[in-house]
Amino acid sequence: MIRKIAQFAATAMVGAALFSVPAAARDLRIATEGAYPPFNSKNAKGELVGFDVDLAKAICAHMKAKCTLVAQDWDGIIPGLLAKKYDLIVASMSITEERKKKVAFSTPYYSNYLQFVAKKGSGFKPTAEGIKGKTLGAQRATVSSQYLEDNYRKVAKIKVYDKQTAAWLDLKAGRVDAILSDLLPSYDWVEKNKGFEMAGGQISNEDKIGIAARKEDTALLDKVNAAILALRKNGTYAKINAKYFPFDIY
Repeated sequence: MIRKIAQFAATAMVGAALFSVPAAARDLRIATEGAYPPFNSKNAKGELVGFDVDLAKAICAHMKAKCTLVAQDWDGIIPGLLAKKYDLIVASMSITEERKKKVAFSTPYYSNYLQFVAKKGSGFKPTAEGIKGKTLGAQRATVSSQYLEDNYRKVAKIKVYDKQTAAWLDLKAGRVDAILSDLLPSYDWVEKNKGFEMAGGQISNEDKIGIAARKEDTALLDKVNAAILALRKNGTYAKINAKYFPFDIY
């Protein structure tokens, strides 16, 4: 009887250990938005593609983890993580103090500035006088939209969009005078839309982009951080970078 009790206790301990295994040791689900090119979007086949997607796959390969990538609308991406619909968010998410109250972040995997984009020849200038009476757009619940609210709400009309792609469409249609977005997606979009230009120079509020996880998944984040460092050292990051940009975005 004593042996059986001991065996039962040992089995229970193993079961509990397996149940509490950090996400890094299990199959992983990774969320991205799928509407933020060139970092994450869907191709003609409906497949997730982009810098974030390639980096997530490389991180999984380094960790020897089986990963599934899923698309999630931006507004629900943190709630979905907290509800355990997936284990990580790799979606060009800025590391902010407000978000750190809810989730934990990896070390940064690229750097960012904000940038206005406007139609060529429009004379758009991001000054108090130049913006007065203009209509400015940004994606909802982003650093860009918060910057517009904090700095230009009293002098300009602010429009926010569920997806960055919708903001670009309104700019092309002339429904907004300028869009404020991250520098790198702006660069990519202007390269493909020659009738538009970067306007006014980079806004000097550099921020860092990280991978988000639930706060309790410290072991998983440790493995993610080790993977990011390894990919930088072994040249994998540089190869992914070169696929999308002619300069190092790290």
